[in-house]
Amino acid sequence: MSEYDDICIQTFLDKQLQLFPERVAETPDEAEEFLEICMASVCKNIREVRDCFDEYGADISGMKKADFEKADEVFPLPDGRYLVVLA
Repeated sequence: MSEYDDICIQTFLDKQLQLFPERVAETPDEAEEFLEICMASVCKNIREVRDCFDEYGADISGMKKADFEKADEVFPLPDGRYLVVLA
């Protein structure tokens, strides 16, 4: 079973241009495959988003909650979770 539910997939399809200069997926299946290849993370809250960036090795020193919420790699989901695509 995929970690990416319909909300994650549709949000990524709708907002992928915030991270990429052109569309990387046209269909839900393509979006799910792309998220799996990128090993995108679904986070419950901003603390988990921060941990995700830290584990990826990003320099997060001095970043505040708002910085993470505005990052191009972070896709807020309508249910309060976050999809993080560190590709």
